[in-house]
Amino acid sequence: MRHVTVPQDRIGVLIGEGGETLREVEDRADVRLDVDSETGSVAIDSTGDPVTALVAPDIVKAIGRGFTPEVALSLFDHDLRRFELIDLADHTRNDNDMQRKKGRIIGENGRTRELMEELTGAEVVVYGSTVGIIGDAEEVSAVRRAVGMLLDGAPHGAVYSFLERKSNELDDDVDFSAPQ
Repeated sequence: MRHVTVPQDRIGVLIGEGGETLREVEDRADVRLDVDSETGSVAIDSTGDPVTALVAPDIVKAIGRGFTPEVALSLFDHDLRRFELIDLADHTRNDNDMQRKKGRIIGENGRTRELMEELTGAEVVVYGSTVGIIGDAEEVSAVRRAVGMLLDGAPHGAVYSFLERKSNELDDDVDFSAPQ
């Protein structure tokens, strides 16, 4: 049995209207979720295929860290899709530094975060003291690097140039699937 803690304001999103999201996670992951609404603790107990159940903690964490249930459930769609969290507290000195660096990552009117999503194809959420990323390995790696550059104080223009280069590299990958 695994335990994940979900922030109080995200428990309703995890449960969903009439328990719909909770049931969908349980059904698709072959797990049973026991949510303690007061503490935010979620116990995850595997009831079926243990390999499928391995994705459940990431889905619960992703919803807890600000992703929509639809985006979090996309982790089931492909084996190479992954969820990663960057804890900004590890990269900041104090609350003022945290707010400044979060602002750099989000950008004016959310534009920097949106550009990360557009140019990499990954989903990016800044929530509390974390940056959450959902995408394939290359997409997650590109966003992680861009966030690292912003945290290190790189100019936004340099980060945008990096993301554009990465976008071109990702687009240039050869598709070996059969023509339709």
